[in-house]
Amino acid sequence: MVSVTVLGSSGGIGQPLSLLLKLDPHVSSLRLYDLKLSHGNATDLSHIDTNSTSEGFNTAEIGQALKGAQLVIIPAGIPRKPGMSRDDLFKINAKIIKSLTVQIAEHAPDARILVISNPVNSLVPIVYETLQSMGKFQAGKVMGITTLDIIRSHTFLVDIIGRKAYSVEKLKDAVTVVGGHSGETIIPIFTDQKFYRRLRDSNVYESYVHRVQFGGDEVVKAKDGSGSATLSMAWAGYTFAKKLLNSLHLNTAGDQHPIPTFVYLPGLPGGKELQKKLNTSVEFFSAPVKLEKGIVVAVEHEWVDKLNDDEKKLIAKCLPILEKNIKKGLAFSKQTKL
Repeated sequence: MVSVTVLGSSGGIGQPLSLLLKLDPHVSSLRLYDLKLSHGNATDLSHIDTNSTSEGFNTAEIGQALKGAQLVIIPAGIPRKPGMSRDDLFKINAKIIKSLTVQIAEHAPDARILVISNPVNSLVPIVYETLQSMGKFQAGKVMGITTLDIIRSHTFLVDIIGRKAYSVEKLKDAVTVVGGHSGETIIPIFTDQKFYRRLRDSNVYESYVHRVQFGGDEVVKAKDGSGSATLSMAWAGYTFAKKLLNSLHLNTAGDQHPIPTFVYLPGLPGGKELQKKLNTSVEFFSAPVKLEKGIVVAVEHEWVDKLNDDEKKLIAKCLPILEKNIKKGLAFSKQTKL
């Protein structure tokens, strides 16, 4: 059984994510941390008849919230508002993530860390640099959650193909997403080329790619300025966490179906090979990975050989943007003292 801590548990993502984790059979202890409402939400969840316990912690209790945690999930930070890009979030959320990372390094140095907070492209490098400077970085244990892009790629594909022809479940092996987690760094790649050809033949490929890349804007607009993607993001975060929990709980290779996540390539088997195939020095990239015991043990790179011409162009466009996002995070982390 696994001890899980959620940092930022009272927000629009944190609350539904905490509910999903309370229902997971592999979670034994669920600890909720936030500036407010964490005690109340933990009490609320504690009434649910599952085996896990739930406990809330406030600002002064973060050490207790983290002590012994095997998995730390971070949805902390401010949400995106109308007219606000992920880059606009950076100055505020970067300070929050750096501060929380210091606490993780001190109280749960061996925990697996899942970063949901945006902008992922810049915040994961901050987690890396902060842990590295403290001598606590473990490449296989730091992951940026890009799963919502993957979920959208499935949903939006079935919207085009038609739910009578294919279920979403059947299309999950047809397409995935690599690159980063904002705008043009989000690259849908087709693992089943017949669906790519179908979109191309129907002249909807470009609109499909654009919708996957900017699906978050669709939600912000639909909510009339009252919020961003929270419920679907909570589901996406849990979808990845569940794979990690299965792997960790079973203490085996677990689910061998690779799932993309945003990781530090040079520190992982297969990472340098991926950099070479992409002809890039970019050190962080979301690519399919294998999990064992809740840790990334390999980065897949064979998929690069199967890219079609459109996908190659999208990746070429993605890389310089991604590199800029990464450098921004690293520079902030190095210059900021807490």
